[in-house]
Parts: sequence; C-alpha cells; structure tokens
Amino acid sequence: MSRRLPLIVLLVAVAAGGAYLAVSGNKSAPAEQAATQTNVSGTVGGAAATSSASSLNAAGIAVTNPNTPTVLSFSNGIAPTVDAKAWMVMDMESGQIIAQHEADTQVAPASLTKLMTASLVFSALDDNRLRLEQEVTVSERAWKTGGSRTFIEVNKQVSVADLLQGMIVQSGNDATIQLAEVVAGSVEVFVDQMNREAQAFGMSNSRFADPTGLPLPETYTTVRDLSLLAQHIIRDHPKYYHYFSQQDFTFNKITQKNRNGLLARNIGVDGLKTGHTDDAGYCLISTAVRDGRRVLSIVVGTKTVREREQYSQTLLDWGYQNFTNRVLAPAGQALLTPRVYEGTVKTVELGAQNGVAVTVPRGEEGNVQTLTQINNKLVAPIAKGEVVGSVQFVLNGKILKQDPLIALNDVEPAGFFGRMWDKFLGLF
Repeated sequence: MSRRLPLIVLLVAVAAGGAYLAVSGNKSAPAEQAATQTNVSGTVGGAAATSSASSLNAAGIAVTNPNTPTVLSFSNGIAPTVDAKAWMVMDMESGQIIAQHEADTQVAPASLTKLMTASLVFSALDDNRLRLEQEVTVSERAWKTGGSRTFIEVNKQVSVADLLQGMIVQSGNDATIQLAEVVAGSVEVFVDQMNREAQAFGMSNSRFADPTGLPLPETYTTVRDLSLLAQHIIRDHPKYYHYFSQQDFTFNKITQKNRNGLLARNIGVDGLKTGHTDDAGYCLISTAVRDGRRVLSIVVGTKTVREREQYSQTLLDWGYQNFTNRVLAPAGQALLTPRVYEGTVKTVELGAQNGVAVTVPRGEEGNVQTLTQINNKLVAPIAKGEVVGSVQFVLNGKILKQDPLIALNDVEPAGFFGRMWDKFLGLF
C-alpha cells in the first residue's frame, strides 16, 4: 500500500487539476495575494481618488482631469495671488499640478496657438516631409497677414529655419501662415490637422480656426489643455526646443527680441511662448530648469506685459521653494516579489510601469506611503511588462499619484506535473 501512495496522490492531483480547469476555464482566479490592499479612504474633488490621481502616459505626458488633486491640496499652504483669468503651475518630472486657477475655463489663446503650429512643423521635419534648409516662395496670403510680423516678402525665397525663428522668436503671423501652407498645402487643411492633433493630445476643450491665434470666436482652449500641448512640445521635439530660448532673431535686416522677457533674467527659464490680443489679454507659458528639475507655468489673461512676467516668475519661484520631488519607484526597480503559481520559478518581481517621482510639500517627503494592489492570482505564463495591478502613492490618506504595476521579468509555465501540483495545492 505504501508504494501506491505517491501514485494515488498524483492521480488525485491530476484529477483535481482537471476539475479546476473545467470549473475556472481561465488563467486568473480571484486575488488572494495583494501585497498591500489599497483601502485609502476619502475622495478628491467629489470623485474617487483612484480615478482622478495624476498619472503619466507612455510618452511621459501628465494626463489630468478636473478632479485631479493639486499638490497644494495636500498641505495647508496658500497659493500666490495671481490676477489673471486662469493659471497653472506644474512639475514636469512628476507630472503633478502644484496649483491651478480656472484651469478648465475656456480662454482665447492668442499666439499661444503657435505652439500647436510649431508641433506640426516639428513633426513634418522629423518625418522628412520638410527640411530646415528648404527654401520656399512666400505667398501673397502669408505676406498680407496682419498683426506681429517677420516681414517676409511676397514671391521671395525664405528658408524653413528662418520661418521657424520668425514664428517662435518674433511671433510673426506671416511666417506662421507660410509654414502652414508649406506643411499642408493650404491654411484650411493645416487647421484641420491642428484640430486632429489637439484631439490626439487629449485637448478636449480646445479648437483652432487659424494657425496664428488672431482673434476668432472659433479659437479657444483651456489652461489644462495648454499644459498638454506644452508637454508635447518639450517631450516630443527636444531637437527643436532650443528655438524657444532664442532671445532675438534678425530677418530682412530687422532685429526683433523674443517677447518672453523671463529668458533674460537668469532664473533658469528656457521657453516657451507669449501671446496677446485684446480678448485674450497678456499670456505666457514659461518653463524653467533648476537643479535638474523642470517646472511649467501657464498664465493667461493678465492686464500688462509686466504682470504676465511677474506672475509667471512668482509661480515658478513658489513651486521650487515650497515643493520638492522624491523618486519612489525608479524604473526597473522591484517594489515587491510575490508568489506566482504554475511557473518554472516561484516568484516574480513587480514594479511601477514608469519610473515614479512625486511632488510633495516640503517637509512631507518621508510621509508618502506606497500601496500596491494585484488584480488577480498570479499564474504563469507571465510576460515581462504585463500589467498585473496598480501602485499608488498616498499622502495624508489621499492618492498623490498612481501607476500600473507590471511584471519586471518573464515567468514561463512549468511542466504538466508542476502545474497540476500547484492547481492541487490551490484547492486548499
């Protein structure tokens, strides 16, 4: 009888495994092994915190919504007084909004519109549909465009590089129209491309009717949408970003200074764009790098040039002085190593999908908790990069940020008997 016992156990295991497969019919069973349950209480902005916390997409772009909490909301701090229609200050490393005001109110973008035009031109350059040294003939439509100008001349040749500098540094509407015609064949087709790109970026409250930002009721945006656009310019097109820090440009023997006065203040500012119309007021998207940390400021609708610059600098200084970053989940670093079933190995390393840094009020750096949730029982095969749950970073009972929890290594399935044995053990 003793000789038959191992065989009996094996037959029972095989039978149990067959019954398990017949009943379950799939790889995943209800989760029994969450490393740390995400039972954080409370809501943010009237919505569940888990659905509104800040997160970065695969391109490193911060995707937020009206319910996304600001970092300021985790402290007792007070934002600076900014007399503008709308504004925002964001940490570019973490992708978190430090503070904001009327971020979802529709506003006229004025020449901030040219950032979308620039994005499409940069993409055309990257795709080799356009070359910087390419010479184009100035059209009558571009030459006649009013407002701020680069002073290109009809029927004369001008390079794409000069047109770009005319648009970005001088905010020339004539150069902008000419670039739109070169990229798309016509202004109308280019505007259609602008709106398709805006939707692809997630700028759901924006619409463009013109590449320049001249006043039109069909052209509008929000500060939140502008934050997406600015991030895409910085993340997607680093090769051309230097144009935004250029302080002047001479064309046709006329030198014009960049209207972003913060570039000359030696405070780390290296972009991006100004705008002004009577309807929009004075606008400025600025970004600075200090000690390797990039912060973005958006100010729309001030009364004067001086105000837009002073408020922008105030927001940048305040963001650096009162908030700091902490890297909690470096890319590729395991956060936990849970049990895995039916595999050639017994454990799998899990980590955040993106390297995660969080922005917190100064003095709160040591109070951030890391909470993980595994969606289902981990059963081989598991592929490296497979999303198996979520990781959340919590401060004072509210979620600062969240990221997908992924497998950091492959787990191959065990042989038949190894899988059956794990299935058998799983019944008890």
